[in-house]
Amino acid sequence: MDSLTSMNFPWLSLLLLMLPLGAILTAFMPGKEARLAALTTAVLTLVVALIIVAGFDSQQTGFQFVEKTPWMPSLGIHYLLGVDGLSVLFLPFTALLFIGVILASWNAIRTMTRLYFALLLVLECTMMGIFTSLDTILFFLFWEMTLLPLFFLISLWGSGANRRYAGVKYSLFMLAGGLPILLGFVVLAMNNSTGMSFAYTDLLQGSREYGVQVTVFFLLLVGFGVKIPLFPLHTWLPVVAQEGPATTVALLTGLKVGAYGLLRFGLPLVPDAALEFRWILVGLGMIGVLYGAVAALSQTSLRRMLAFSSLSHVGLVVLGIAAFSPQGMQGAIFQLLNFTLIAGGLFLITGFLHQRTGSTELLSLGGVAKSMPLLASLFFFLGLAGIGMPATSGFPAEFLLIVSILEVHTGAGLVVLFVVILGAAYFLNFYRKAFLGEARHAIIRDAPDLKPRELGVLLLIVILVLVFGLYPQGMLDMTETSSQYWVSLMLPTDTSP
Repeated sequence: MDSLTSMNFPWLSLLLLMLPLGAILTAFMPGKEARLAALTTAVLTLVVALIIVAGFDSQQTGFQFVEKTPWMPSLGIHYLLGVDGLSVLFLPFTALLFIGVILASWNAIRTMTRLYFALLLVLECTMMGIFTSLDTILFFLFWEMTLLPLFFLISLWGSGANRRYAGVKYSLFMLAGGLPILLGFVVLAMNNSTGMSFAYTDLLQGSREYGVQVTVFFLLLVGFGVKIPLFPLHTWLPVVAQEGPATTVALLTGLKVGAYGLLRFGLPLVPDAALEFRWILVGLGMIGVLYGAVAALSQTSLRRMLAFSSLSHVGLVVLGIAAFSPQGMQGAIFQLLNFTLIAGGLFLITGFLHQRTGSTELLSLGGVAKSMPLLASLFFFLGLAGIGMPATSGFPAEFLLIVSILEVHTGAGLVVLFVVILGAAYFLNFYRKAFLGEARHAIIRDAPDLKPRELGVLLLIVILVLVFGLYPQGMLDMTETSSQYWVSLMLPTDTSP
């Protein structure tokens, strides 16, 4: 084979190694050079991610670019990496969002600059590790390592007066969510029919008693549900969105690693329990979709409105996953990738707005479109993409999700259709009040529009949203085979009573 998949070069390890090395280099460089070192590392990471995508064979079932090295072999724990159609596209999308965050933070961070950009690279490494780990303990290691950089990013560079409280609350929620995940992985490994192993591929091939599956299902649902977040485990999200730096919130809302963990580990490893208790996923998804939209409708803060909107949209993803169909899985992956572009882009713009006005509260805004037409126009475009406007990437993702939900859960599908109207209502209503009309404050009238660097970041996001909206087949081709295989894993087995 001439493709990159035939090479023995450890591309995934290179991806994970570059980032901490770049973080160390960034931490010891002077201020301006530190920003450049961080950007260079992030760009090189994107290049490697694109090489992996280019060498990926979308028609092949199973994992590619697999790397396996004994780590604690006596316990069945290995350094095991690999990607399939459900995970490979997250690599370049994640790298792209981090580049956007670095550029958005270029002049906004004035204190402890080196530490800030070094922590961003450490966080990017942990995110890449989550998407590439095929050993459950290695996955858990990367999962928990996200806490350290996020705690400091929220606590030290947050824009709100209660930023330290937000950092502590987020960390406590994630630590509490990590315990059931670890316990679930241990129970899985100890009750695997092919022998004790923490390797994802071994766990897929093995089988477990129904009672074990039920226990693990609820453990992983709670653990991943905190991070997704699912109602009522979501209370950290609006607090962090309000108090934390907009760039960090862009990463939290743009990279839904909780939903990825649920579809990767939380369901296919316990298929009988997942099928039996699918109604719980449907119920939680419906509550999240409806509650998030209603809460967003009543917000007077742009940050909190976007946070509750994110809660509503991720509820739709959970419903799509619970459909257990190829269309639902493809729609869920498509929408998760959309979060990276659309939700991440909206929070980047929110950060630009906060830098210029000092606030994102409705009372402090109004007339933004007159002084900052580019900022207002791009925010409007990404907002329309978020509610599924045709010709944007939001439309094919939502269409796949709604169709798959209607086929399996008609009632849930009707709720989703109603929430689509609510989504348009809360976005357009807030946009009218905050961006249109006369400027009520001098700081808005005198505020400068987007700078070339900021405009460049957002235009790239807009172009990708248009490309995947007008030609979604390219993305769907990458996920089709793996989505069908995932659905086949969810078929009933003989282990249920």
